[in-house]
Amino acid sequence: MKYAIFHKIILITLLLVTGVPAGTQEPLDSYLVLAAENNPGLRGRFNEYLAAMETVPQAGALPDPNLAFGYFIRPVETRLGPQEFRISASQMFPWFGTLHARETMATRQASAKYEAFREARSALFNEVRHTYYSLYFNEKAISIVRDNIRILDTFRNLALVKIEAGMGSVVDRYRIDMETGDLENRLALLMDRKAALEVEFFNLLHTEQEPVLFPDTLWNRDPVLDKQAISDSILAMNHQLLSLDFQREALGAGKDLARKQGRPDFSVGVDYIFIGEGPDQGGFNDALMFPRIGITIPLYREKYSSMIREAAYLETARENEKTEKENRLETLFENTWNEYLDASRRMTLYRRQEQLAQKSIRLLETAYATDGNSFEEILRMERKLLFYALELERARTDRQAAISFMDYLRGN
Repeated sequence: MKYAIFHKIILITLLLVTGVPAGTQEPLDSYLVLAAENNPGLRGRFNEYLAAMETVPQAGALPDPNLAFGYFIRPVETRLGPQEFRISASQMFPWFGTLHARETMATRQASAKYEAFREARSALFNEVRHTYYSLYFNEKAISIVRDNIRILDTFRNLALVKIEAGMGSVVDRYRIDMETGDLENRLALLMDRKAALEVEFFNLLHTEQEPVLFPDTLWNRDPVLDKQAISDSILAMNHQLLSLDFQREALGAGKDLARKQGRPDFSVGVDYIFIGEGPDQGGFNDALMFPRIGITIPLYREKYSSMIREAAYLETARENEKTEKENRLETLFENTWNEYLDASRRMTLYRRQEQLAQKSIRLLETAYATDGNSFEEILRMERKLLFYALELERARTDRQAAISFMDYLRGN
């Protein structure tokens, strides 16, 4: 009981603390803690592990003692008197090492459940981060589109002044209205998407909806390791691979258990017979106790041989499954690393393109204010600036999402 309580305290600490990086990405860290505390799917995996741990003391326990009572319908007459009834007690003892093998098997199975819980926790954190990045991009897109609408309103006022002065065309105003209509439609779509993303996000946290907190600019966190080190750590630390290792070890213990179950079991017992009143005696007389030793002979050997082969086949299957999983993880990592590099390049590109577009617009605005020309070019450059601003934020979120997924593959 003390062991179970201690283990629960350790696991609750792991559930709430170890999977969350400390103080590096506020306010995202606080949302990860909420997800660890509240997500029902994660708590379900945690309870599955606790249930598996409870099988360990069961596996290492001896069979229950056997107590029997027998009553002689027709008393058996003896020299001391008639035998009235008998009480028997016995205890079965498995072959040496059987309980240890059974306990080892249960422990390895529980460890596999623990790695499944850790895998679920890593997957949940990755999903929370990915949804948070999507919300951040959507929020930034809303802000950028609104800024562009305000800029177009300014251009509309400028165009009206030019028209009244006879230096502009009414077509310029129509073009602005068309651009504004497109942006307002995009803004409505972004607002709808924001509502859907918030529902998804707070369902992961399993909490009531509230305003989501974002940094002014998404952090630019780099991977903690180089490419080769990340690849090596995935093969060494991925929870799915570790779970398969523990499953294989459990099956190895299962083979040892099957061998020991093919050995004899022993039982030790005692019979106690109560003697009734004899012809020359008064009251009950207790006969001597009769100790018993029994043995269970496993004659049907094919059953145990089949159990050993079954465990060996399953052990090989887990090895094959691990090799396939390693290949899949290697492919996933390579694709994710390429996405990370692509996002990094796009950040550099669109940051430069955005700066050039802003400089171009300032020059075009000066020319338009002077002679009324270049209005169409201003609108075209505004569209480019909107595109570059959005793509820069998308590249930021894609980069962090790729790093997050690599952390998930590493089981971090």
